[in-house]
Order: sequence, then C-alpha cells, then structure tokens
Amino acid sequence: MTMTLRALLGATAALALTGMAMAETTEITVATVNNGDMIRMQGLMDDFYAKNPDIHVNWVTLEENVLRQKVTTDIATKGGQFDVLTIGTYEVPIWGKQGWLVSLDDLPEDYNKADLLPAIAGGLTVDGHLYASPFYGESSMVMYRKDLMDAAGLTMPDAPTWTDIEKAAAAMTDKSKEQYGICLRGKAGWGENMAFLTAMSNSFGAKWFDMDWKPQFDQKPWADTLAFYLHLMNDYGPPGASNNGFNENLALMQQGHCGMWIDATVAASFVTGKDSTVADKMAFALAPDNGLGKRGNWLWAWSLAIPAGTQKEAAAKAFVNWATNPAYLELVASKEGWANVPPGTRTSLYANPEYAKVPFAKMTLDSINAADPTHPTVDEVPYVGVQFVAIPEFAGIATEVGQQFSAALAGTTTAADALAAAQELTTTEMTKAGYIK
Repeated sequence: MTMTLRALLGATAALALTGMAMAETTEITVATVNNGDMIRMQGLMDDFYAKNPDIHVNWVTLEENVLRQKVTTDIATKGGQFDVLTIGTYEVPIWGKQGWLVSLDDLPEDYNKADLLPAIAGGLTVDGHLYASPFYGESSMVMYRKDLMDAAGLTMPDAPTWTDIEKAAAAMTDKSKEQYGICLRGKAGWGENMAFLTAMSNSFGAKWFDMDWKPQFDQKPWADTLAFYLHLMNDYGPPGASNNGFNENLALMQQGHCGMWIDATVAASFVTGKDSTVADKMAFALAPDNGLGKRGNWLWAWSLAIPAGTQKEAAAKAFVNWATNPAYLELVASKEGWANVPPGTRTSLYANPEYAKVPFAKMTLDSINAADPTHPTVDEVPYVGVQFVAIPEFAGIATEVGQQFSAALAGTTTAADALAAAQELTTTEMTKAGYIK
C-alpha cells in the first residue's frame, strides 16, 4: 500500500469517526429567563461541555412575562419546543399534579437532594417527588443606600416597619438630582407588580380570597395597601415606574438612582457587584411589616424542570444536574467569587465559612425562613402561596389585576376604580371556574 493510499484511508476513517460523533450528539433546548444568574450560567458552558461532550445546548432566553407565556403554552399543548424549562414555585405543584413534569428523584448521588433548603424543596415537591431543581431561591428584602441614610441622620432597623420605609424614602428623595427614595415594581404581570403587591398586602392584613373563595379587593386592607403603594411611588419613586419590573429597577439601583429597593434577595449580588456604582454603599434589612405578624416578603425559586414527553430526557437530566449541583456553586465561586454564587438553594452553602463572609448571606436566609406559604396571611385563607395563590387560574387573573394596578400607578385610572375592576373581574373568573357557587 502506498503512503498516499494509506493517508487517504486514514483520513477517510477519521472523517467517518467524526461523522459518527456528530451524529451521536444530542441537542437540547433550554428556555430560561433573562436574569443575571442565568446569563452568567451561559458563560460557564465550557465546563458542561467538558463533562458532557455528547450534548449540545440551544438557549432560548426571554423576559420574565414572555418566558412564562411561552413555556405555559408549550407544556399545556404538548408542543415539545423545549427540553428544559425555567419555571417558578407557582407552576411546579400545579404542573406536577397534572403529570406534565418528569420526576427528578433519580438524579445522581452527588446531586445530594437532602442538602436542599427545606423551605425551597417543599415548594418543588408533589406527593413526595421532586419535580424541579432549584437554580436559585429567594425571598424579598430591603436593599438600601447606607450613605444616604447616614446623610439623613437615620438608621434602618434590621426589621423595619412600613412607617420606617416611608420616613426613609422621604429623606432620601431629591428629584432634582434624579435621586428617588424608593424603587418598586410597577410593570404589570402576576410575577411582576402583583408579586410585590400581594406580598405587601399580606403585611397590611389583606388577602386574595376569604374561606369561601370570594375576592377581597373591596375590603379596606386592599384599599390601604394600594393607597400606600401609590403614595410611595408617586411621591418618592422614579418617573415611568409603571414600566419598571425587576431588571429595570436593578439598573436604576446600580446607577445610584434609588435610595431603597424592596425586591428579590437574589439581586443583592448585583447591587454589590462590579456593574454597580454604589456597590460599597449598600446595606440590607428584612421586608417591612405593619405589626400584624406578617412581613411583606415572598418565597420563590427559579428552577429547572423537564417536560413530560421529551424525547431527550437523559440529556435534559444531565444538564439539570450540572446546573443545580453543589459543584456548580463551587464553579461560580472559582470564576466570579462567592458573592455571585446562586443563593437560596442549599443548606451547605449557608454552612460554608467563605459564603458567611458575604454581607447579604444571613439576611437572605433569614428572609427565606421568614416566609410561610402555608400560612401567608394574617387571617385564615383557603390557599397556599405567599406572593401567589397556588391555583391554575391565578396567573391569568393576577395578570389582569396587575394591569389595573399598573394603570393606577400610571395615572390612567384611580385606585378606587382599579380595585373595583379587580373585584369584578376576579369574581367573574372564580365563578366561571366553579370556586364560587
């Protein structure tokens, strides 16, 4: 055999092997939200590919409201567009009961299911089976500018009241400098402004429904909640707040335009990170209360789940294990530092002495532990969920209610009219769904 023929045959064999390898690669599509921790994960995919060379990940990264709409439509219609879904604590128990999700009980031993924080794992478990793996867990808390508080001669308590918040917001507002005392969610959406307002309403003694599932927007606690929220935002908030959700307020806080921001604990690593102009001025406190026994904080996890019926379950599980494994936290810490590790999912993280040095670590854990989804309100209610009601109809109803409240913030309707519309539309939908007889 000549050298030329031998080389040709060798090259042909190599090409054949390459073709086999390419043919054996499994492609999966992951739908995720455009939050910072998920964007960071996409920058660390070399580690995943080193460990899983036979899997390729296609990303679909969407704004929060759009993500929810697309994944809900896809899973309800069995569209099969996605192999891994980023979903929240609201969807998991509902979709798990409907058989729409794959159980994750068989993830590898090093996943260490027992290490998950009980408060977070409980919301992702249905009939003893884990149906989603938390990427990060959160509550909500007050993030504030200590330098502005000091300049005003004020001290923020670790456990403030809404009166404390109002006083601080007034003192830190200087609209001539585009400095606003408080930034809160105003963008309409059941997971945007209604997440904040529902949690806030709990601390005012409000509730979505009484024990007969009758809506409560015509009651004084909801009127008090909305009136106080509009007062804070109109007097001390930024212009155009009805368009601001999590990401918009994060940008305002990072750029030094907010004295306070009450929102997800996960934001702490971003307001103290390299993109923040006020990183060294930030401090943290529990979400406010009104002395009624409930704080205005929520409980949530953005989690990875696998839709039932996917043809690529093994590859999808490999990705979920990688992204939510304790080893991923070590990977992020090695690349970005412990402050940027996805928080709120594992007991071992909060037992880690390096993570204990992170200034917001303890307040995040305290906030998560302060939320009780089984008893979310001052009065007894027929539902579970802190910033949501764990029924399938809630997402649609709360999105419509959120539009009414966002319009009140924008000034295109009054608070009274927004509450009346919320009461009417919620009553109509709950009657149609059979909750109200």
